[in-house]
Amino acid sequence: MTTAESSRPRASAHRADPAQPESAASPLEATPARALGEFIRAHRERLTPQAVGLPPGPRRRTPGLRREEVAQMCGVSPTWYTWIEQGRPVSASADALARIAVALHLSRAERAYLFELAGERDPAEPTLASNDAPSALIATVGLVDAPAYVLDRQWNALAWNAHAAELFVGWLDGPPDPARERNLLRFTFTEAAARTLIVDWETRARRLVAEFRADSIRHLSDGPTRALIDALSAESEDFVRFWASQDVGEREGGTRAFDHPRQGRVVYDQITLRPAHREDLLLVVLIRA
Repeated sequence: MTTAESSRPRASAHRADPAQPESAASPLEATPARALGEFIRAHRERLTPQAVGLPPGPRRRTPGLRREEVAQMCGVSPTWYTWIEQGRPVSASADALARIAVALHLSRAERAYLFELAGERDPAEPTLASNDAPSALIATVGLVDAPAYVLDRQWNALAWNAHAAELFVGWLDGPPDPARERNLLRFTFTEAAARTLIVDWETRARRLVAEFRADSIRHLSDGPTRALIDALSAESEDFVRFWASQDVGEREGGTRAFDHPRQGRVVYDQITLRPAHREDLLLVVLIRA
């Protein structure tokens, strides 16, 4: 049990009796802590004693398991567990949340939602290799009648179609070569062809760094990500300048313009999608505007 889980929670203006049920806040009024508490409480109340190997016992005043029972299964104090269900400002470590998820028999989707509500990273989240992208996702790229490609968590291109190869001269063109690096950031910042191809290069490159900072926050200390940032910092003063700005932005859609060496000025609308079971990957599609 951590110090945060065993210590008494901070006091708040609302001194509710832990034995009394709390009234649910409306979705617009609920704080993140309150939303987390209501989610945990709902799943505790729908779990029967028999489901966790406990005897049904005498008549129960509340549905599902008692708070004390869940606290015992999680190895935390009943007071701490009660206060987290009530949405009080208490600290919940990733380890404590993992024990709650196991005790409440949460599904994979429910467990992921629990950690999202708490703003914590699931310690059981697998570290997936970049070269194990689902075959169906790779096949999808070839079926798209527009430039499309898949990026891994360091923004290396794992797959792309002929339309993308035709558009991204200097990055995705040329014959297949396992030794050739096809990283979007390295192309943008270290290849002269990128500054010619990408219209308003500085604005787009700055935005790209802000998007990568947001996208990589959960694995910023991973070896490959750290190595990429260090390499770009050593090779590109522009990358150093943009990275130091601390800008953060979502990788969202929008207009993308290119000055293609054969097609001239071409403009696309970008759509970026995350596969439901591989959120470390990105599927990018460019639709002719």
